Amino acid sequence: MMGVRRRYSGDFKVQVVLEILKEEKSISQLSSEYGIHQSQLIRWRQQAIQGLPEVLSDQKKAITQMKTQYEDKLQELYAEVGRLTTELTWLKKNLADSLEREQRLALLQLTDRSLPLNRQAFLLSLNRTGLYYQPVGPSPEEVAIKHRIDEIYTDHPYYGSRRITAQLRRDGYMVNRKAVVRHMQEMGISGICPGPNLSKRNQEHQVYPYLLRGVPIIHVNQVWGIDITYIRLMKGWMYLVAIIDWYSRYVISWQLDQTMGCRLF
Repeated sequence: MMGVRRRYSGDFKVQVVLEILKEEKSISQLSSEYGIHQSQLIRWRQQAIQGLPEVLSDQKKAITQMKTQYEDKLQELYAEVGRLTTELTWLKKNLADSLEREQRLALLQLTDRSLPLNRQAFLLSLNRTGLYYQPVGPSPEEVAIKHRIDEIYTDHPYYGSRRITAQLRRDGYMVNRKAVVRHMQEMGISGICPGPNLSKRNQEHQVYPYLLRGVPIIHVNQVWGIDITYIRLMKGWMYLVAIIDWYSRYVISWQLDQTMGCRLF
């Protein structure tokens, strides 16, 4: 009875041929190891050597084709980068020209980790050095000291920083004079007292006449006056400005704000 002819897969043949070409084992050893006749192994080796140029030629064609595709793709990417760079420059310029800084600041996404803050600042034409600062409000101790300074100044408007500091220490506040001076400057108050050379004026300064001298105020809307004052709150302070009619004492308009440096009207 004749035996069944064994069939071997291509991967198996490649594995065996690689073992032969390594020459780490003899053909007889490989024949015993795999159970294949030596002549069959020699025939596989010859077929592999004869077909190697064709394989290398096909491989070379594939490499050349891949290189061509890579170069074409690279040119497309260069063109895309140039287009995106032009669009980015145009977008940055128009954002900087059409939006105020506050509006561009509102576009920042501080919690977005996909785009770093320095990159967002670059795209919005913002200086990133000022984006990390978070303003901190006054501490409760500072508010309490300023409230007490306001009370002392209201009762004794002629007190300067030295006398207010002494009064604060008697009240139990551990504060030095430098801090009191700074607080008074922030609050816009100072001791009322005669200054030096008040009767002398600078000859280079223009003298404006007082237009209301001798003018009787007899009806509404004849003369308006403006006044500004400091209002103490539970957690801070505000400034109140008012426009008052002199005749009727009617408050025509008023405005509250946290600073004196803004335009109220």
